[in-house]
Amino acid sequence: MIMKRKQEVERIAEKIRKCTLCRLWKTRNKAVPGEGPSNAKIMFIGQAPGREEDKTGRPFVGRAGKFLNELLENAGMNRKKVFITSVVKCFPPRNRLPTSDEAKTCVETYLKKQILLINPKVVVLLGKVAQKYVPDELLSGRIVVKTIHPAAGMRFPRMRKKIKRDFKLLGKLVEELS
Repeated sequence: MIMKRKQEVERIAEKIRKCTLCRLWKTRNKAVPGEGPSNAKIMFIGQAPGREEDKTGRPFVGRAGKFLNELLENAGMNRKKVFITSVVKCFPPRNRLPTSDEAKTCVETYLKKQILLINPKVVVLLGKVAQKYVPDELLSGRIVVKTIHPAAGMRFPRMRKKIKRDFKLLGKLVEELS
C-alpha cells in the first residue's frame, strides 16, 4: 500500500513537472510539486514557489524556507517527515499572487489528489492564498492549522511572534498525536 501510494505521489509530481494547463508554465524554470513522505502525517501548504524554488524545483528553499526550517525545528518537527507543497506549482512572474484561475487549476488538478493520497492527519495552511483556495471538503476529518506565511513572518515583527506561537502550539499538537 505504501509503495503504491509513493508511486502515485511521484506520478502526480511528474505530471506537475510537465504541466501546461495555465500560462505559468511559459515562464517557469522548474515546476515545484512538493516533497516529503507519501505517508506524512503533516502537510504544509503554501502559496506558490518563489525564485529559489523555481530554480531548484523544491519547495521552501529560499529565505522563507530557511525560516520555515527554523520554525519546524523549534516545534520539534523534522522537515524530512512532513510533506511540503503549495497551492500553485509554478513561480508566478515577479513573485505576484497567483490568479484565481491559476490557483483553481492547480488545486483541482493536483493538490486535491496529493491531499487525498497522502491523507495527512494535520494540514497547515500557510498564508491567505492557501486558506482561500484549499477546499473545506478536503480538510474534513483533518486537524487544520491556519497561520501566516513564513515570508510575512520574516518581515513583520508582530507576525513573527504570531507564527512562532502557532508553531509552538503545532509542535504540542503533533506530540499529542504521536
